[in-house]
Amino acid sequence: MSLSDAASPSTARTALLVIDVQTSFTARPYWTDADVPAFLAAVNTLVQGFAQAGLPIVRVLHHDGAEQADNPFALASGLVAPLAGLQPFEPALEVLKHRHSALVGTGLGHWLHQRGISRLVVCGIRTEQCCETTTRHASDEGWTVDYVPSATLTFDMLTPEGRRLSTAEIIERTCTVLAGRFATLCTPQEALVRAGAERPATTGAGA
Repeated sequence: MSLSDAASPSTARTALLVIDVQTSFTARPYWTDADVPAFLAAVNTLVQGFAQAGLPIVRVLHHDGAEQADNPFALASGLVAPLAGLQPFEPALEVLKHRHSALVGTGLGHWLHQRGISRLVVCGIRTEQCCETTTRHASDEGWTVDYVPSATLTFDMLTPEGRRLSTAEIIERTCTVLAGRFATLCTPQEALVRAGAERPATTGAGA
């Protein structure tokens, strides 16, 4: 796709939000890299597609807690930085958030409105926390949201009763509550097609 095609009104209204794909999580006791390669492959597909199409990519990083070196979400830790393996990209905007929603206290909403962006593609860490919360918030504020489950990452959790919820169960729950209510669930390729960053696959004798 040429830059002129990428900048056309039909596609320029979509932005990719890369939420909290940062090194901070590797310092948490629940961290496991079991699902990381597949996660990064999905995120990088989105990043590469948006970058090649000239569509805006927003980097969101999370910062909270005491500003000291032993807090991995403090700037002093040096860990509030892109996760190793994430495809490098030049963000159209980078914001530092302090709440679960990327739209709270960051100026992101104003930036999106100024640019006439009406569709958001959401990926990042964690599936059921900042990614889901941002999706719900954005939908309620009027944005169309494409949520890409394979391009989100989370970790096992314990219920209040002490039962372990697997990552698969958490992702299934998030997809169930978002689908058709707050977002359209997409694969990376589907999200790129819907954003106008990639042409639909063709089938049949003429393909």
